[in-house]
Amino acid sequence: MDLSLFSLQGKRALVTGGGRGIGRACALALAQAGAQVAVVSRTQAQLEETAAQIRAQGGQALALAADLADPAQVQHLAKRLYGEWGEVDILVNNAAISPIFKCIEEVAPAEWEQIINVNLSGAFFVLQQVGGRMAAQKRGAVINITSVGAVRALPRLSVYTATKAALDELTRTLAVEWAKSGVRVNAVAPAYIETEMTAGIHEHPHLRQRVEERTPLGRFGRPEEVAWAVVFLASEAASYITGHTLFVDGGWTAV
Repeated sequence: MDLSLFSLQGKRALVTGGGRGIGRACALALAQAGAQVAVVSRTQAQLEETAAQIRAQGGQALALAADLADPAQVQHLAKRLYGEWGEVDILVNNAAISPIFKCIEEVAPAEWEQIINVNLSGAFFVLQQVGGRMAAQKRGAVINITSVGAVRALPRLSVYTATKAALDELTRTLAVEWAKSGVRVNAVAPAYIETEMTAGIHEHPHLRQRVEERTPLGRFGRPEEVAWAVVFLASEAASYITGHTLFVDGGWTAV
C-alpha cells in the first residue's frame, strides 16, 4: 500500500467558507497533508485567523475576502488567485449559511433569496470560475460540502436542505461533465457537527438530546472528522472516485 497517495504535497487548494467551523478544519487538514491553502469568505479577520494557524504549523496560506454570492467578486477572486498561483488543484465548496429555523409558511422572500444566493449560487459561481479552469488544465479535485439534509428531511430547514439537495445533484452532473477532463467531483455530507452554525441546537438540552438520540453513534460530529474525509477525496488515494457523496453522519442515513 502506497501511503504517499494520501499526501497533498505540492497541491494548491481553495476552501470557501474557510474562516470558521468545517471550512477552517478543512483548510488546516489540507495544509497538514501538504497543500498550500487559500481561504475565502466575507470576513477578513476570520480568514486571517485561519491563515495564521496554517502558517503556525509550517504551511502556506492566502486569505482572500469575497462575497461569493456576487459573480463579479468571484470573478475577481479567481483572477487574484490564479495571478498568485497560476493553477488550483483542489476546490472545497463549503461556504453556507442557515440563519432561519422556520416552517416554510413563515419564510420571507428575502430569507429564501439570501440562503439560495450564498449556499447555491455562490457555489455555482465558484465552480464556474475554478472548476471550469480545472477542466481546462485537465486535472483537479472538487469536494462540495452538502448535508444529510440533502437526502433526509430536516423539519424547519426547508430552504437550507433545498440548497444542499441541489448541490448534491450538481456534484453528480459535473462529475460526468468533467470526467473526460480528469476532474473528479465528489461531495461530503455531514450530519450535525459542533460548529457555530449548530451552536443553538448543541447548547439547547432538549434539542441536543434529540439529535444525539437520532444519531446511531450518539453524538455530534467534530469539524475535523469532516475534514479528514475531504483530504481523502482530494488525494490520489481517491483517484477512481467521482460523482459520490460520502456521508460523515454518525450513521444518520443508515437508519
